[in-house]
This record gives sequence, structure tokens and C-alpha cells, in this order.
Amino acid sequence: MARILIVDDAKFMRMTLSTILTKANHEIVGEAENGREAVKLSKELSPDLVIMDITMPEMSGLDAVKELKKEQSDSKIIMCSAMGQQKMVVESIEAGAKDFIVKPFDESRVLEAVNRVLN
Repeated sequence: MARILIVDDAKFMRMTLSTILTKANHEIVGEAENGREAVKLSKELSPDLVIMDITMPEMSGLDAVKELKKEQSDSKIIMCSAMGQQKMVVESIEAGAKDFIVKPFDESRVLEAVNRVLN
């Protein structure tokens, strides 16, 4: 069981991920709607894993990954992106994200990515 922080500006997406993850016995320790909140909460909560959307207001997921990696180099981060954002996904992985999942979420793919990153 992992402690997970979910970051997405769309409440519906956070709820969807939360449902998938709690069903698999993971604990959602927090939710954020932008990169700035994600960095702050990650420092406070020290989650085992952060699942972060790329495109958000205030601070993008990409900038948040860079910030988190600077502060906590061992942060485990999975990025979420809509179809067709391959360039952003590559940049995220280069910035330090461990994996990515595509929206709309496929439950088995989400859990596979989470298990792979955590193990």
C-alpha cells in the first residue's frame, strides 16, 4: 500500500484516479489542483508517489517535477497527459518523472504504472 498525492486541475480526474487507487488499497494522502500546490503538499506530506497532470494553471506539471526533483531528488512521480502530448511526456521523463499514464485513464494501465514505479 502506498501513500499517494494526486495532482490535476480537474476534480473529476482526481476523483477517477482516487477511486482506482483506493480500490487497489492505496491511500490518497492529498490532492492538489496545480503544480505550486503539489510542491507545497509534497513537502508537507512526503508521499510515496505523486501522480501529476502536465497541463495546469499557475505552475505546470513539468515545472513542478523539476521543482520537486530539486527539493527531493528521490521523489517518485508519474505524469498524466491527454493524447498527443508526447513531447511534454518526454520532457517530463527527462525532468525526472518515472512513468506516464494517458487520459482517459485505463484502470489496469494506471495500476501497472503505479506498481512498476513503486517496486
